[in-house]
Amino acid sequence: MKPIISASECVSESAGPRPPVLLDVRWQLGGPPGRPDYEAGHIPGAVYVDLDSELAGPAGSGGRHPLPEPAQFGAVMRRAGVGRDSSVIVYDGGQGWAAARAWWLLRWTGLRDVRVLDGGLAAWTGELSKETPAPAEGDFVPEPGALPLLDADGAAALASSGLLLDARAAERYRGDVEPIDRVGGHIPGAVSAPTVENVGADGRFLPAETLAARFTGLGADGDAVDVGVYCGSGVSGAHEVLALEVAGFTAALYAGSWSQWSADETRPVATGPEPR
Repeated sequence: MKPIISASECVSESAGPRPPVLLDVRWQLGGPPGRPDYEAGHIPGAVYVDLDSELAGPAGSGGRHPLPEPAQFGAVMRRAGVGRDSSVIVYDGGQGWAAARAWWLLRWTGLRDVRVLDGGLAAWTGELSKETPAPAEGDFVPEPGALPLLDADGAAALASSGLLLDARAAERYRGDVEPIDRVGGHIPGAVSAPTVENVGADGRFLPAETLAARFTGLGADGDAVDVGVYCGSGVSGAHEVLALEVAGFTAALYAGSWSQWSADETRPVATGPEPR
């Protein structure tokens, strides 16, 4: 099953005999909360989920957006109506990062049928609703481990033994600027691969063959090379993992990402355009 779905396909499935659970996870890095936008209009039937408080744990030693406790995440998903066998479609405002974070968490905790609305709400041409749905409680129970996950040591090792992609903007990778974290630069050995280059001007993913060519050019080689991804705090990195899956690759996510790595003064930092 493809990990993304078009707006027209979403409309068709929502009108079918087994409608998917719809999750609205609109969010912007450093921006206002997404709930007011949700309340102003959302895809009919969609339940709002907050990234900062429900798709992440408290900021700290695990980074700015550490993974939530599985029990907490499971409770949030059950309140949203997610069951063990649910089909789930996730969307955000169009950037795709927050939706990818929800997609990754659901897949990582064992739900198989999860897709991201390609292009987000910006691609939706149907009517919007201001009604807040009250779905029946789901029975989803998270079982973490269904997708590969890296810690800091694992990311360091993969940067030497495989392919570790840095999904942040190239200027942050080089260390030219660092607007958020303690220091600029990248994990030594990591390859710059800004996630914004995985989508077109409309926010939709590039064709699978185009993405496959991009990642192959960066060093991915099917099962022959292990691939990992990190970003600033594990959000846009999930979007790159999603892009890799669209392209036919499986990649691990370093959820703590640069916010965790750079906070540890014992970790080495590389700067400039080259991996090392």
